[in-house]
Amino acid sequence: MSEFSNMKQKLLAEQVQDQIFQYMKEQNYQIGDKMPNEYDLAAQFGVGRSTIREAVKLLVSKGLLEVRRGSGTYVVGTVPADRDPLGLSRMKDKMGLALDLADVRMILEPGIAELAALNRDEKDIQKLEELCQAVEKKILDGDSYIQEDIAFHAGIAECAKNKVVEQLLPIIDTAVLMFVNVTHTRLREETVQTHRAILNSIRDRDSIGARAAMTMHMAYNREMIRNIMRKNI
Repeated sequence: MSEFSNMKQKLLAEQVQDQIFQYMKEQNYQIGDKMPNEYDLAAQFGVGRSTIREAVKLLVSKGLLEVRRGSGTYVVGTVPADRDPLGLSRMKDKMGLALDLADVRMILEPGIAELAALNRDEKDIQKLEELCQAVEKKILDGDSYIQEDIAFHAGIAECAKNKVVEQLLPIIDTAVLMFVNVTHTRLREETVQTHRAILNSIRDRDSIGARAAMTMHMAYNREMIRNIMRKNI
């Protein structure tokens, strides 16, 4: 195979791995779930089995899939390694981890929201409004809003315009994903109300209000996790 052909195959595999990962999110695959076989994936994405194998290898390298000889391909992670540098998504005690993450978010995110209110510009507000509306639409339609929720919190962090906060984004992303997964999106109404309150405060450059609204949002999250843990005792 020529160098050009190798490069073309590599680029195609990278595209297909993105498509497979998107498919995993849309189908709400969880850790331990078995993926369709090579034949089915090749047919679904309109490529050859060799491309599927290369795409799967890429997803394996990111800690998302594991190929078990004689058994198939299984989901072992829901967050790419580059977005989960601490490996939090692989910890077995999901509920305990979710509570620990909620505690850390309570420390970090109210301050991030305060910075966002102080440093945001008009483009930031426009983007944050779109992200907030995307969450609200998903909730109104009764659909999963995990990715939209992650994007909203990431948008707030971007408004802060702080280089250190940018490096914390993978941890925040993992925390949001973990929370929504363990609570099965039970806080839909509270999410809509507190997200909107956070956005309005950031828009008004009300740093104290932004901190307070985010604190309330985190408090709802944390208390929900604690309630679930009490019921499981």
